[in-house]
Amino acid sequence: MVPETCSTTEAAQRLGMAVRSVQLMVDRGELQAWKTPGGHRRILRASVDAWLSSRGGAPGVPAAAAPAVPAKRPLTLLLIEDSVHFQNLISMIVKRELPQAELHVASDGIAGLAMAGRLEPDLLLIDILLPGIDGAALITSLRSHPQFARSRLIVVTALDEAQRAPYAFALQGVPVVHKTDLVTQLPELLVDANAGAAESASA
Repeated sequence: MVPETCSTTEAAQRLGMAVRSVQLMVDRGELQAWKTPGGHRRILRASVDAWLSSRGGAPGVPAAAAPAVPAKRPLTLLLIEDSVHFQNLISMIVKRELPQAELHVASDGIAGLAMAGRLEPDLLLIDILLPGIDGAALITSLRSHPQFARSRLIVVTALDEAQRAPYAFALQGVPVVHKTDLVTQLPELLVDANAGAAESASA
């Protein structure tokens, strides 16, 4: 019989994210949990399934058990952006420049991290200021997982260079596009990322 609770590590595997991210979700009350007399955190399995269902996941199926992604697949993009306006603008640019690409959208950092674990996208477009987990922490978490070694990153932000300084540790080597320049700068970056993904797939 499947137990009604699971450990933080088991929950992280089911959600396809880091253990620390699951701990943050528990602290915010997004997952129901309690501690045993020995100090071990136990998470209600039903709350994990409910969280997955609310974001289009499959309850009861660990992320590691998902079918292998075929070698030849359309370019997969994940946009993590909380503004509906910029979600629509970036989606329009992506569809114009890369009409064959599959674009997925997450509206907060936690959901974005979970979707990244399921999709293993070729390209992530990430805002810096996000609910849940900010873009810099999200990028740092992604870089700690080998499965994202080939994923390319583009940061989109309304912050100017001075305002981005506290996040510089995560932005090294990552193209950054100010949101006022999306229409002029993002298309070229998308084309370059598509070419880079094709080279990686054939390597």
